[in-house]
Amino acid sequence: MKLINSFYAGIASAALALVAGPALAHDVKIVASFSILGDMVEEVVGDMAEVTTIVGPDADAHVYQPSVADARAVAEADVVFVNGLGFETWSDTLIAESGTKAVVHVATEGVTPVMVDGTADPHAWNSLSNGVIYVTNVAAAMKEAMPDHAADIDANAQAYIAKLKALDAETKAKLAGLPAERRTVVTAHDAFGYLADAYGMNFLAPVGIDTEAEPSAKELAELIDQIKSAGAAALFVENITSPALVKQVADETGLEIGGRLFSDALSERGGPATSYLTMFQHNLGTLLEALDKAPAS
Repeated sequence: MKLINSFYAGIASAALALVAGPALAHDVKIVASFSILGDMVEEVVGDMAEVTTIVGPDADAHVYQPSVADARAVAEADVVFVNGLGFETWSDTLIAESGTKAVVHVATEGVTPVMVDGTADPHAWNSLSNGVIYVTNVAAAMKEAMPDHAADIDANAQAYIAKLKALDAETKAKLAGLPAERRTVVTAHDAFGYLADAYGMNFLAPVGIDTEAEPSAKELAELIDQIKSAGAAALFVENITSPALVKQVADETGLEIGGRLFSDALSERGGPATSYLTMFQHNLGTLLEALDKAPAS
């Protein structure tokens, strides 16, 4: 994705505004690339540091175009966290052109990627065991950046990891009871491969792992045939994508739309998925409610 010239100019201005010198621990500025990762970082650092998120709630990081304000935030940051695995196609340019002196950390370091047509699926957070890896990486980075707060950071991380592991066990237990004919569902784009692998589900989608790639008429027809032959039990829209394709699939297959899943971003304040934990709980509840209502094949 190419960034426009005015954006480069804005980045240059932000870089000139960068204030050199080490920050005090309570003044440490952290930038996270998108809302789910930002929430994880906030859980780990608590009120010990300032966290800025570039791609906010209900926004699509795949097609995001950074602003001058984003460049300024990165330029002034002490620590930057990105997802990696090709998720933020814009991040390398943003970081390089900002002139930031921040230490950049990839939150998916150590994750075993799911491969889709030879490409790493970046949506690793959709497995809670991977969520533990994210949090462990964030905690390690922040203990290095804020050594005087290492004990508090570690305590926050361990408490958070305990919650993630408990929800992981709950998710496995609840999904284990689904019969085979109710384990195939359809979503707007291919964001749930890690959830499928972790919990024994099968997800089909009209759009691949990158929301920019629209399916051709032939590809959509082939997917509809696959959905019919696989006996998909439910169909879901997502918070970051247009529901138009999903509605078309619903019309063609007769499947009812079972609700909205949160795939790549949290919900706005007041929504059902304002944190990583509540997002996963919402998605689990929405899946189970729809699949419980699905007619037996």
